[in-house]
Amino acid sequence: MAKIIGFAGYSGSGKTTLIEKLIPIFTGKGLRVSVIKHAHHRFDIDIPGKDSWRHREAGATEVLVASSHRWVLMHELRNEPEPDLDQLINRLTDPDIIIVEGFKTHPIKKIEVWRELTQHPRIAPNDPHVVAVASDKPTQDNLIQLDINQPQQIVEFILKLS
Repeated sequence: MAKIIGFAGYSGSGKTTLIEKLIPIFTGKGLRVSVIKHAHHRFDIDIPGKDSWRHREAGATEVLVASSHRWVLMHELRNEPEPDLDQLINRLTDPDIIIVEGFKTHPIKKIEVWRELTQHPRIAPNDPHVVAVASDKPTQDNLIQLDINQPQQIVEFILKLS
């Protein structure tokens, strides 16, 4: 069973940068890592004019592109509801660690990423699923404090979570 940990924080808080530092530490321990990132806006990973783009534009619901280096499955919702986090997790292939960026309101254990400089409000006071805060400055609450600049410390914390 994979360990699932979310990272929540406002745009510019450093979530992606932190996750980028954690992944090689996990993989260096021989763990398989999957990341689910929620985008609040329309996004595209395809290139206009390429065959896969043309297939999608023609109306294909799914287009799978494969090479000797990677494969990707693009699924067009075409007015279907957006899948929830549990449905997306079930599509992953046997990870040891699932890192979730976004999905702020989903009831999974989360680490809040907060930097004093951004002056954004804290998420933890309104989210009982926040189990720790990764920050550049200690916060005034009872949460476990993690140093955002010490990714090894954060990895060890995640691995010890039950």
